[in-house]
Amino acid sequence: MKEEQHDFSRGSMLGNILRLSLPLIVAQFINVLYNIVDRMYIGRIPGAESAALTGVGVAFPIITGITAFSLLVGTGGAPLCSIARGKGDEKRAEHIMGNSFLMTLVMGVALLGMGLLVKEPLLYALGASPATFGYANDYISIYLLGTVFVMISLSMNGFINCQGFAKMGMLTVLIGAVLNLILDPVFIFVFHMGVKGAAIATVLSQMVSAFWVVRFLTGKKTLLHLRISSMKPDFPCMGEILSLGLSGFIMAATNCGVQVVCNVTLQFYGGDVYVGIMTIVNSVREVLSVPASGLTQGTQPILGFNYGAGEYARVKSGIKIMSVICMVYTTIAWGITLLIPQIFIRLFNGGKELMELGVPAMRIYFFGFCFMSLQFAGQSVFTGLGKAKQAIFFSLLRKAVIVIPLTLWLPKVAGLGATGVFLAEPVSNFIGGTACFVTMLCVIWPALSRKQ
Repeated sequence: MKEEQHDFSRGSMLGNILRLSLPLIVAQFINVLYNIVDRMYIGRIPGAESAALTGVGVAFPIITGITAFSLLVGTGGAPLCSIARGKGDEKRAEHIMGNSFLMTLVMGVALLGMGLLVKEPLLYALGASPATFGYANDYISIYLLGTVFVMISLSMNGFINCQGFAKMGMLTVLIGAVLNLILDPVFIFVFHMGVKGAAIATVLSQMVSAFWVVRFLTGKKTLLHLRISSMKPDFPCMGEILSLGLSGFIMAATNCGVQVVCNVTLQFYGGDVYVGIMTIVNSVREVLSVPASGLTQGTQPILGFNYGAGEYARVKSGIKIMSVICMVYTTIAWGITLLIPQIFIRLFNGGKELMELGVPAMRIYFFGFCFMSLQFAGQSVFTGLGKAKQAIFFSLLRKAVIVIPLTLWLPKVAGLGATGVFLAEPVSNFIGGTACFVTMLCVIWPALSRKQ
């Protein structure tokens, strides 16, 4: 049973994908709760409400930036680790994991120092106003102190999942999330610490998750062990990790860039209320993207393992299963946002102005959400099979090449104003998602067929 659980070249592909993806989807839902719960509570702080929520929204791109560096290591190291496992080279797999951990520590310390130095001018550049700066500064000042723990939790949990310990990976996140759910109302409302309390709860929760990850990877139950000897700097190995992880980094970093451009543009065309609406919309997108993201990320190690083992027919089967499930789900999610957007807005703030402006904005933003699944599926195949160049290109295409220019241009077209900012997302999903998936079919599929 143990061998079948961790050998992805055996059993049905659908069974392997679901067994690895479902706990990962649950884990990602829980991970999203770290930020979502903060915003829900923050939106209800007496006397602050909209201003506090907008302040956290302004700080959110910095959090996304930290996540991007976590993905630079995690999404690069974990697929390479899976391919090495498929080839039966566990020594190299451990070496990849050790160097990934070393880079995570170094990056975490560097980002902490840099963030504390530039936070004030950066927050104003991200769209803070005199009314919202205090809330943004209070939140991010404390959040930055937990940078190292956040990065360990996010980047190294992938090495638990790629070994087939999906339930343990889920538990890693669950522990921190439950703690966060308990501590948030205590620090915010009982101790009357406001947004500072929300940040403290999040940092403490991520700290516990980080210690749990390290404890498991150095314990007896894991297949690959995190050892000091495997952390000896190997610059060619680090280069491979960073090269493949660059696609995940670019996706998160460009998300950060898009958030910055959106906040600044919305501040110009609509003021604080539209920045608050975008904070809510981004939160809803995070939640609705989780099943598609978890499914595709859970499929990556299975594709990589079978690719390394030479089981190319199983790789093709995995791509088909993943793509169909992903498309069906995102189509359903689109329908939900079209029919009942009010429910999502009420979760964060029931204000009349936010409701009136937020409902049409959300319907526009999520139009054609099903095309997002094409980006998820195509991107995960390139990354899972170690195709760094294609993964990097399509990471840049949708956000940097399409969304950001459209966000700046569309508000000026036909007097669209703030509406143009929300319209940029569905246009990019259609163009970028289709291009990524079609290219994957034209490049990867024939290559796999020739190798069978």
